[in-house]
Amino acid sequence: MDRTPLLSVEGLHVRFETRRGTVHAVNGITFDSARGETLGIVGESGCGKSVTSLAILGLLARNGRVESGSAVFEGTDLIRQSDRALRGIRGREIAMIFQDPMTSLNPVHTIGKQLVEAVQLHRDVTVRVAKARALELLKAVGIPKAEARIDDYPHQFSGGMRQRVMIAMALVNDPDLLIADEPTTALDVTTQAQIMSLITKLQEDFGSAIIVITHDLGVVAEAADDVLVMYAARVAEQAPVSKLFKRPHHPYTWGLLKSIPLLTAQEERLHPIRGLPPSLINVPEGCPFNPRCPYVFDRCHVEVPQLLPVDGFHAAACHLSLEDRKRIVQEEVLERT
Repeated sequence: MDRTPLLSVEGLHVRFETRRGTVHAVNGITFDSARGETLGIVGESGCGKSVTSLAILGLLARNGRVESGSAVFEGTDLIRQSDRALRGIRGREIAMIFQDPMTSLNPVHTIGKQLVEAVQLHRDVTVRVAKARALELLKAVGIPKAEARIDDYPHQFSGGMRQRVMIAMALVNDPDLLIADEPTTALDVTTQAQIMSLITKLQEDFGSAIIVITHDLGVVAEAADDVLVMYAARVAEQAPVSKLFKRPHHPYTWGLLKSIPLLTAQEERLHPIRGLPPSLINVPEGCPFNPRCPYVFDRCHVEVPQLLPVDGFHAAACHLSLEDRKRIVQEEVLERT
């Protein structure tokens, strides 16, 4: 498979100015996304996952700014484009599925009207042609009786069906890159599986690159080719999905894996990561994970760890020696997972 990056993000720094101080929302994120592949970005709420995607698309709030870095999409640095230029790219070449489909869809317009508008915004076609395209996508995402339901309003759909409508809207113009921000949030387990299966199938049909933003490692394991683990606005670890689950190298990743309930486990007690994520206004000195890390030592309090290669495309930002990490994974992490 051609791994030439469709989107290449390098050294992205995003800041928000608030009354309490400067929020360091993203600190030096670097990653690539290739056509036909899925990149999973995982981490707790507030770690900078969604802000990264909003910065790439030029959708930051007024108090937010990209301080430095680049996001090159097919030779064009999106960070340095005007709002007008980005409006021509959003929805046509890059599409995004937002977290809450109920608030992302206009409640006073029918599903069909919103889909037709999305088509006509980027294509010079008649309403009839646009509606035919909308109907085609509603059928593709599995909306039952699409011919009748195209004239329904968002509140007449269940949460899972609204999410399917959002996927149809994102794909209606055949984008090269699809960003799915928490596409399974608030959905039951069965619907979650259906939505992820649908996204995977549509990727095969359309050949798009996909970035899935989630806090759920189960979603990552099922859908992603590569994984970016974020903590406190930084990349803690990045790896092909098989390597991340087989031999993770960052204590935060270990904590995420150990906190997953297992159907085969004999014990009932879970193993959550102690403490809470830090404020991005007052990030701890040194490694941002040091207040919660069970393996912390003196160096962790004074020096920010660099993201260094472990093996091939696998990299981690941790001061522990490679030998210690391998030993801990073998003895403590993989033993439970």
